Amino acid sequence: MSSRGRGLLFVVSAPSGAGKTTLVERLVERTPNLKMSRSYTSRAARQGETDGVDYNFVTRERFEAMVAAGAFLEWADLFGNLYGTSAADTERILESGSDVVLVIDVQGARQVRRRGAETTAIFVMPPSFDVLEQRLRGRSKDSEEAIQRRLHVARQEVAAFAEYDFLVINDELAAAVERLRSIVLAERARLKCMRAAAESIVETFS
Repeated sequence: MSSRGRGLLFVVSAPSGAGKTTLVERLVERTPNLKMSRSYTSRAARQGETDGVDYNFVTRERFEAMVAAGAFLEWADLFGNLYGTSAADTERILESGSDVVLVIDVQGARQVRRRGAETTAIFVMPPSFDVLEQRLRGRSKDSEEAIQRRLHVARQEVAAFAEYDFLVINDELAAAVERLRSIVLAERARLKCMRAAAESIVETFS
């Protein structure tokens, strides 16, 4: 348990291909006491992915049963596959005193807000549409139809940036990770997080 008690909940969203997962993986490596939430998904594991490490891989039937049971903090159907964040898993980490970062899309972030969860929401934006398209084509073996579908969704998602508390432009990976990290550290320094520590110091002045 951290000295400030319950952990903070961060939400990071971005269009597909903007690099949000890579950014957050680097952020977690560089930031103690920060954990990246592991999503549940109905899709099959890709080469190199491990169940319980990259995702919790479940059948579509199991996923739909979890939805019906209200087990997810948020969930979404992304390009035909289901992805969701376990409410119980997230709560367990927060109660342990660790901070949690959810890497979720715009609709997932809206679900989290509707549930009344207190979050710090960060939107990651590519430098331009052209750069996003280059990244999607460079990283993916998707069909042209799939790439165009992702680009269409991206046009809608970037317009949602104003719903977030912070904006990070992923123009250069190391610099963008540092911007993300500065946001986490600043949120940890807020009075609501540091009050107990501050009051204990004040007592030493008595």
